[in-house]
Amino acid sequence: MAAIRVSYNGRYFVDEQGKPFFWLGDTLWELFRAFTPDDARSILEHRRKQGFTVIQVMLTGVGDGAKPNAAGQTPWLNHDPAHPNEAYFRNVDHLVDFAGKLGLILIPGVYHQVHRAALKKENARGYARWIATRYRDVPHIVWTLYPEAREEFVPVIREVVAGLREGDSGAHMITMHPDPSPTSSSFMHDEEWLAFNMIQPWQSYELQYPMVSADYKRQPPKPVIMAEGGYEGVHYTKVHAPWLIRRQAYWAYLAGGFHTYGHASSHLRPPETWRSWINSPGAIQMGLCRQILTGLREWWGLVPDQSLFAAGEGSGMTLNAAARCQRGGWALVYLSSSTTVSVGLERAGAGRPLAASWIDPTTGAAKEIGGVPGTGVASFSTPDGWEDALLLLKVQEG
Repeated sequence: MAAIRVSYNGRYFVDEQGKPFFWLGDTLWELFRAFTPDDARSILEHRRKQGFTVIQVMLTGVGDGAKPNAAGQTPWLNHDPAHPNEAYFRNVDHLVDFAGKLGLILIPGVYHQVHRAALKKENARGYARWIATRYRDVPHIVWTLYPEAREEFVPVIREVVAGLREGDSGAHMITMHPDPSPTSSSFMHDEEWLAFNMIQPWQSYELQYPMVSADYKRQPPKPVIMAEGGYEGVHYTKVHAPWLIRRQAYWAYLAGGFHTYGHASSHLRPPETWRSWINSPGAIQMGLCRQILTGLREWWGLVPDQSLFAAGEGSGMTLNAAARCQRGGWALVYLSSSTTVSVGLERAGAGRPLAASWIDPTTGAAKEIGGVPGTGVASFSTPDGWEDALLLLKVQEG
């Protein structure tokens, strides 16, 4: 089991040894409630093998906390948070322990705005304290809340936070994922307990890059997670194809943030159907995204830099994104559709000759373009037949 914390400069996460930690999340909201223990363990094993490192989950499942788990146990006796159901939480304990053995970080949601009838300012602290006390010695947990980003929720938010800190003596980081409001930074960025920001642009893809970018630029700096975007599959009548899923991930990472994936069927279809969606193309390609990005030298020093585009930056749903290594050595450009872009080479390589290559985000395979000079502007067109592409410019060795 391992813990993570925010880096010294507020830009990324590190593990207990101080090594950079890559956040690739999945939204398994119903993991603790809807699935049998055997199925839940299998789902976690699949996600670890696919490259996911973080699991976002609702402690009581989707809804107001009244639904029972697969064994018929509800989270609270008589729907009263003052009386947590020990039988329900024993199953949570088991899965928390299992995730830790897999090396996964869990982000349990303690409070959601749909709990407002059951969890109020008067009782939220006591419930949160009970939860945090129970898991105070579990290192691989980060607490989160799901209020609306409105002032009326501030009192209950502060009571939940106070209870969490009393229960675990501040052992775990706390973040917040407003639902349905888009971003924690919009009203609580300066709270000292808020370890990092989360945003929820949901299906508004065109908002994702500017929202992550805006949070990246805030002071003091805090990591930002694109925590809930479009879900792969059919989500409320809209089909979200793998290329859309890839698009939002690369937008988030190249804007300086981190990304959480989700498949619609994980919470909208019966839990026993999990084998039909667990190996979906988008999920597999998220693992490839992690491999591509962490394969870059000092990936944690990525700096968003749209000025790399001399032409062809695009906008909205056809926005192209660019970033470079803080200490030099490489630049990465994401072309979100079949297009042509022009890149300023001197900014990409500080005047040194560059080796250019395409990377297919659907397979991770690289295709050499060849050497390009370290000055001037060069144009690049997406390879034929590709829906999107990554252009990697690396300073030539030797």
